[in-house]
Amino acid sequence: MAEHATEHESTEKSLLGKLAEKIHGNDSSSSDSDSDKPSVVEDVKSNVFRLFGREQPVHKVFGGGKPADIFLWRNKKISASVLGGVTVMWILFELLEYYLITLVCHVLIVSLAGIFLWANACTFINKSPPKLPAVSIHEKCVLEVANALRIEINRGLAALRDIASGKDLKMFLGVVAGLWVVSIVGNWYNFLTLFYIGFVLLFTVPVIYEKYEDHIDAFGEKGTIEFKKQYKVFDEKVLRQVLAKIPKGLVKEKKKD
Repeated sequence: MAEHATEHESTEKSLLGKLAEKIHGNDSSSSDSDSDKPSVVEDVKSNVFRLFGREQPVHKVFGGGKPADIFLWRNKKISASVLGGVTVMWILFELLEYYLITLVCHVLIVSLAGIFLWANACTFINKSPPKLPAVSIHEKCVLEVANALRIEINRGLAALRDIASGKDLKMFLGVVAGLWVVSIVGNWYNFLTLFYIGFVLLFTVPVIYEKYEDHIDAFGEKGTIEFKKQYKVFDEKVLRQVLAKIPKGLVKEKKKD
């Protein structure tokens, strides 16, 4: 009886082991097939409306490097120090009406006086004077900055050439309207204040958008649909009538003669 019981238990264990292997095999095959197919979440994310046709995260749109970390407040100490430094400069030049050459001279006077007094104080305390580090600008840094500026300027010139070529009327009207708004705002403020406002917006708008991008994109989608409707009405009632009234070139008339 004992042998019969042990044989019965061994057969049950073997059957359970085969069933477990089959279940694991089905799970692995189903997981492999699921991994080959795109997930439902990715499909939904790809179909979500994003402002300006954005396909990448906000961090990658800003380059994905240290500048993106600063603009998106990944390192709060560096971001706060940069924004605070620009704010101090704006207060000095705009509110206190400080001049750049005067500020540079005063900073150099204070720095030289402090280092000079420190070096002389070390001789009285019987300590070796501090060794000042050699400060120099590397050629590689200058070339990298110049190359980055050259690339951005060339991109801007290429974009202006495409806009002026007359291929996209909607983009042309949008750029003209944007430049017109900037020209009006430029009459309200001087260059330094306008630069500071843009700098503050650069440090606040991307962070807010990254935090609430789903809600902002939903409002943006509604606004884009409404804008397309209004533009369609404007195109049918105004633009087409204006283009129809423009006289055609004299070349075609001469060919007909």
